[in-house]
Amino acid sequence: MIKKLVIIGCVWPEPKSSAAGTRMLQLMNLFLSENYQITFATTTSKTENAFDLSTLGIAEVAITLNDASFDDFIISENPEIVLFDRFLTEEQFGWRVSENCPNALRLLDTEDLHGLRKARELAFKASDSDYKKYLINDTSKREIASIYRCDLSLIISEAEIDLLQNYFKVEHALIYYLPFLLEPISEENSATLPEFNFRANFITIGNFFHKPNYQLVLYLKEVIWPQIRKRLPQAELHIYGAYTSQKVLQLHKKQDGFLVKGSAEHVHEVMQQARICLAPLQYGAGLKGKLIDAMQNGTPCVMSTIAAEGLFSNLEPNGFISDDSKEFIENAVSLYTDASIWKSKQENGYYIINKRFNKALFETHFISAINSVLLDLETHRHNNFTGQMLQHQSLQSTKFMSKWIELKNK
Repeated sequence: MIKKLVIIGCVWPEPKSSAAGTRMLQLMNLFLSENYQITFATTTSKTENAFDLSTLGIAEVAITLNDASFDDFIISENPEIVLFDRFLTEEQFGWRVSENCPNALRLLDTEDLHGLRKARELAFKASDSDYKKYLINDTSKREIASIYRCDLSLIISEAEIDLLQNYFKVEHALIYYLPFLLEPISEENSATLPEFNFRANFITIGNFFHKPNYQLVLYLKEVIWPQIRKRLPQAELHIYGAYTSQKVLQLHKKQDGFLVKGSAEHVHEVMQQARICLAPLQYGAGLKGKLIDAMQNGTPCVMSTIAAEGLFSNLEPNGFISDDSKEFIENAVSLYTDASIWKSKQENGYYIINKRFNKALFETHFISAINSVLLDLETHRHNNFTGQMLQHQSLQSTKFMSKWIELKNK
């Protein structure tokens, strides 16, 4: 029997541009290994950085928002599972999936908690260290309503699992911890990576569609880098990122060693050339792809608490964690100039990848959890009264607004 999975994409997967794109491909490959036939459907136009899903045997389908043609599409697919890429797609298409494929398991991949990211952004703009005062925002309300309406939601960070359970009181049965699913790093592989003396300069990387990454670069430009450059006048900071806007490009200043390089065609290559990765993120959520890339390529990091969130648990980090600018600068200089400390932190990174993100630790358990819900979906939903209530109430307004727009567009 062919098992079908329909993914409703918020954007096209761009693994070279963002951690979210890498995450989506990891999920696709996992379901392909379980012999699922996958269809990727999205309202967005295909970008030049989009991964060619046809190379994996995945069908690519264009769908239209607020249009009954989606009903015909989802009925013809008749999938066992519908995966919503972020809560926005569940808001847009969840009610249509529920009406037309009531027996399909509704799976939400949050990527990161958008409500948490929003709370931290609001706190940052207000110069307030207590982001929890801002958690009850409109994004949080919409996102958690979406989590309740779905049968299971994938959460990428243990810190976010804790927040959902202990702050928002979301039932454990509705959320599932599934971090990045990575290949382990063998001693043979790590031995091929450049050592301390064969590397130079600092690096940071990130998709500039993502506002926290621009703020990170601005903070480096104004606060962190001038002091590091004074101590290390030959060092350069190389800044990579897809969708580099003019306001990012104008920060480039060659004489200061502050070099905006644009998109990195080969992330592993540029990460292996660098000696240190800098990530003083001031707000954000989820797991930071730049730090995963750094650990995979043997590049120690200096990072903020927010950047480090969810990565290390009780393990020693692959560098230093600091939110104080002076301490951050001292740590960066120390790590850049001391080969023994650098080597120790590099080894920590390999250990973290293997102990916390090895895909073999998660894949079998995840598929078992999915199969368990599929076997008794009715009972699972019966135990989620809040979800049923939200499906009835809030989606009625979404549904009729969508139908009104559909009629208006004819």
